[in-house]
Amino acid sequence: MNNQSQNAIDIVLAESLKELAATKPIEKITIKEITDKAGVIRPTFYNHFQDKYELLEWITVNELFAPVEPFLSNGMLKEAVTFILTTMEKEKDFYKRAALLEGQNSFNEIFNRCVANAVQKYLDLESLAKVANYPWLKEELVADFLAHSISWVTIQWIMRGMKVPVEELTDVYVKIFHSPFIEIVSSLKK
Repeated sequence: MNNQSQNAIDIVLAESLKELAATKPIEKITIKEITDKAGVIRPTFYNHFQDKYELLEWITVNELFAPVEPFLSNGMLKEAVTFILTTMEKEKDFYKRAALLEGQNSFNEIFNRCVANAVQKYLDLESLAKVANYPWLKEELVADFLAHSISWVTIQWIMRGMKVPVEELTDVYVKIFHSPFIEIVSSLKK
């Protein structure tokens, strides 16, 4: 199969999972239900994905993070965050179900990994070294710290019904990224 037809099948399977997850917990959705809704046979699913959690990861990577790569590579953090949150908001029912998953295959773990990869890719190591030049402070540690923080806030936003407007949440992310933490904490006490 060529890449384009594989990609078309991936998209159909992803849409099928998203539609099913809008009304049913992801952990209770079967591969048969996904393939029936997609109009393909089960072996087709397994030619593309090992399980529904790998499909969930494909959705997260290809629908949330791959599209923001041009924004991030051009220093457009606000636009990247806005895109991710707006995409989630448009498919609110799916992401609410995804956020309920727990454990190793949880959406939180997948999302956290994607954020950590993005942060690590664009982390300015020279600036980090100027702020805290310690041999143990590696880019992976900083990326994981930021990813856990961002993922936690994002999952809380989803779980609480996405009531905070995307623009406001984006503004908070961008301001926290651009302000040293000590300034934020210190200014709260004044």
